Amino acid sequence: MEEIEDNAAQENTPLDNSTPEGTASENTSPNPAAAESANEESSAEPVPVQETVSPVSKELQKFNDKINQVRQECSKVIVGQKKAIDMILIGLFTNGHVLLEGVPGIAKTMIAKILSRTLSADFSRIQFTPDLMPTDVIGTNVFNLKSSEFTFKQGPIFSNIVLIDEINRAPAKTQAALFEVMEEQQVTVDGITNKMGAPFMVLATQNPIEQEGTYKLPEAQLDRFLFKIKMEYPSQDHEEEILRRFQLDFGAAVADDVKAVLKPKDIEDFKNVVEKIHIKDELVRYIAAIVINTRNNGDLFLGASPRASLALMKAAKAQAALSARDFVIPEDIQVVLTPILNHRMILSAEREMEGVEIEDVIQEIIKTVEVPR
Repeated sequence: MEEIEDNAAQENTPLDNSTPEGTASENTSPNPAAAESANEESSAEPVPVQETVSPVSKELQKFNDKINQVRQECSKVIVGQKKAIDMILIGLFTNGHVLLEGVPGIAKTMIAKILSRTLSADFSRIQFTPDLMPTDVIGTNVFNLKSSEFTFKQGPIFSNIVLIDEINRAPAKTQAALFEVMEEQQVTVDGITNKMGAPFMVLATQNPIEQEGTYKLPEAQLDRFLFKIKMEYPSQDHEEEILRRFQLDFGAAVADDVKAVLKPKDIEDFKNVVEKIHIKDELVRYIAAIVINTRNNGDLFLGASPRASLALMKAAKAQAALSARDFVIPEDIQVVLTPILNHRMILSAEREMEGVEIEDVIQEIIKTVEVPR
């Protein structure tokens, strides 16, 4: 009986499957747990990487979609002049004002009117004349017989987009009425300040050829314009396109088809987008170097002010945004440099007698100042 129980105990004893020493290191892993986790990692499916889009990029995409719609609406009537339209849009998104200069008949006023139609905002037009008074622009206090009180009657300047046609036909006292409203976006009459609504932008036109019955704009007023855009004649291709487009539309009825694209809230939102555009310190120094060069330039009697430096930085950011970039490059600064500086500087008497143009001096400054890379 004892032998039978011993044999049964041996049969129920589990076998020892351990590997003898000396052979374990060659055929088995020294750490079974690590091997098991490694197998699980190798058999697991790779996790797809999700691309993250920054909020600025999303806002910038929306910004460019709207800008392309504005360009498309303007192209229904305006042929060419893409640069002028882009400069006006830059002014709109940087709280700037734009002066359009060119000979009669090249669509200065038409561009301002058509572009204003793409905005869901108020529009007014003021025709400047030699007998125009400041109160005709900003408004005046009127005595109310019923209430026996003076009430302020707003002038045509109280609008979102203000077109001033032939701005150089009004005398200096009328021009001075624009100083406060262009810089501070407010009008003060009899000690009472009236704020302008947002957005607020002045688009002015002037003819550089005709001198009879015109007045030279004060330097202080010129400095308040972000851009002075010198518009040129259209090319032959654009001239032919103008003739084909309006051969059956003498009254330019197609202008009625221009639709509003931007609302006031969109404009304010896109101003914030432009502010967020990144500019490196090297480019900030580049802007400062350009402006300092204008003040120490022998070809110039008057250089650019700090207001010009700020204008360059703001406009370069807006130009980058129009190019669908969230950062500024040197080319952005160079694109806006001429329309920002050409009305803020005065040539020296020697260079003016030699027939040198202010644009030639600006190009020399671009070549002289080292471009950061």
